Amino acid sequence: MGVDFGRVGRGPGFAARDVGRGPNTVTSGRPIFDDLSAFSPRGPYQLAPLRFDVLPDASDRVILTSEAGDFLITDRDALGQLVDGRLDLENELAEALVARQMLFVGDAASQAVSAVRYRSRKSFIRGGPSLHLFVVTLRCDHSCPYCQVSRQADGADRRFDMTQETAAGAIDLLFSSPSPNLTVEFQGGEPLLNFDMIRWITEKIATRNLIEKREITFAITTTLHHADDGMLAFMREHKFEVSTSLDGPAELHNLNRPLKSGDSYARTTDGIERARAVLGPDKISALVTLTTESLKAPEAIIDSHLTLGFRSIFLRPLSPFGFAIKAKRRIGYQVDQFLEFYGRAIAYMIKLNGRGIEVSEAYASMLLAKIMTPYAQGYVDLRSPSGAGLGALVYNYDGFVYPSDEARMLAEMGDRSLALCRATDSYAALMASAPMQMLLLSGVAESLPGCSDCAYLPYCGADPIHELATQGDPVGHRAFSDHCRRHMGIFRLLFRYLASGDHEVLGILRRWATQYMGIEPGQAAPR
Repeated sequence: MGVDFGRVGRGPGFAARDVGRGPNTVTSGRPIFDDLSAFSPRGPYQLAPLRFDVLPDASDRVILTSEAGDFLITDRDALGQLVDGRLDLENELAEALVARQMLFVGDAASQAVSAVRYRSRKSFIRGGPSLHLFVVTLRCDHSCPYCQVSRQADGADRRFDMTQETAAGAIDLLFSSPSPNLTVEFQGGEPLLNFDMIRWITEKIATRNLIEKREITFAITTTLHHADDGMLAFMREHKFEVSTSLDGPAELHNLNRPLKSGDSYARTTDGIERARAVLGPDKISALVTLTTESLKAPEAIIDSHLTLGFRSIFLRPLSPFGFAIKAKRRIGYQVDQFLEFYGRAIAYMIKLNGRGIEVSEAYASMLLAKIMTPYAQGYVDLRSPSGAGLGALVYNYDGFVYPSDEARMLAEMGDRSLALCRATDSYAALMASAPMQMLLLSGVAESLPGCSDCAYLPYCGADPIHELATQGDPVGHRAFSDHCRRHMGIFRLLFRYLASGDHEVLGILRRWATQYMGIEPGQAAPR
């Protein structure tokens, strides 16, 4: 007997074939919703809520996931037996399901354990915004075609720089967050072009924290081209973490990140070496923004980072914001093209690890940490409820406060509808703002169509700002969501490796996950 795949993942009393025929419709002589008896255990055990997906390239294998994020890979027939109450409790599959709290055998304690695990995975909700981005200037000397930021040329007047009044208000909002751990990240433009403001903000926060007693981490996203000895010494004093952009070999980097002088790659690599010498190698990380040209050379991009001593690489797709929209026809690509590139990159990294060359992909490592460990993750861009506003705040140079970098990009494109407040307003006003209420309503993946019954829900998150930008609606339609299609592809890729049974590969992926949790040298955690 097979399983009715219209029912699994939606609850035992819901039949997918009856959807869309009206609230009181009777189909084939019965109501569209079963009565309460359908929700009772069908056998000697009780099923916990489960979701499933068919394993890619293996139609007889399925991935089962629980609310708390445990997973198990089995076959269709076993899933059918499980759902119909016919599973033999003496076999290994039943033992594995009980261990993962996917089914309960007359033991209320197991359900309590499941609740604790779920609460642990969602513990980030209690903290409030922990990532605080200060956009200290829009000025920049690069002209990157994929730039999200509506940058201003270096030398532009200082009206594109943050003022002390704005910065002081932002610091008040920073310390209004209940989070005990605060990351202060400086962005631009090129933030080092307004280093005096970085110094002022850092010293004000450090002084105030003598009373507040929070755990403060300072970070900066910069090309490092303008980092002189004084700047680097100040960063060392305050233990800055530095993220820079390195798009691959010299030719590709210079193409993606052009300077009038034509020496972007040389200046970037020089900045990396000088920063490492002062701050230490574990304080410098690099990310790659992928263009059409980038997709041709995953191996060359990875090799170029290894040559420069990086052991973790963040492969970031283009974002549908800012200048990147105008350049999409020239540098853009489809989700399927990105996934083909990403699959090649992961396969190459696994091959290198097999040869004793340790290297990992930062985003895959973060996802594997979600899949393979029971702990809450700090990555604010992939949470449910959404991390926008609840996990991060962006203080723009012009005094407006936004729930995410992407919301700021929309504002730079002329849409300020997601501005939460001014930096001089109160934290209460920020949290009560209309955009924040919209994010709360549309940012819980468990309540969204297409997300609520997805097998990868425990590891994924809602992205209402992305959907608003691309579909004109914060909920959007998953069939047309690049965010959904991209993550579905990545999850299926990773689970294909997890299901391979190859002990060497599993060891490599487990190491990636644990290194992410420990933040190993060579890669600061991506936000």
